[in-house]
Amino acid sequence: MTPGRITSYTLRAGYLVLGILMLVLAFIGALLPLMPTTIFLILAVWCFTRSSPRLEAWVLNHPRFGPTLRAWRDQGAISGRAKAMALIGMLSGYVIFFVTVRPGLVLALSVGILIACCAAYVGSRPLPSTKPVSDSGPDDQPEKLAE
Repeated sequence: MTPGRITSYTLRAGYLVLGILMLVLAFIGALLPLMPTTIFLILAVWCFTRSSPRLEAWVLNHPRFGPTLRAWRDQGAISGRAKAMALIGMLSGYVIFFVTVRPGLVLALSVGILIACCAAYVGSRPLPSTKPVSDSGPDDQPEKLAE
């Protein structure tokens, strides 16, 4: 092995440490109202996918956060409630920024455009697909037409 060469073990360890850091930040975000949680969980899953299948499965199967993370990973989807909360949060953040900082025109427009682009991205994500719920049991099959 040559000096300075990054091994797969080193990369996995780095992703593992980064994933744990993202989990800690997500936990802090769950406690603090202005700090996000979901983005840190998404990043943690991304890191654990590359380092620890056991921790990836643990996060993806979490009773509270798992369904949201699986919808994002599998479909790139965001629930309607999460979209509304994110958009309201972005708007609120911009209003607080505008009122407290009193930015000049260029800064106000720059921040507004950046937030509008982020809001457009969040708004453009599909809703998670839901599996159709059937009242019929597994033995109930549609009648076949007689030939």
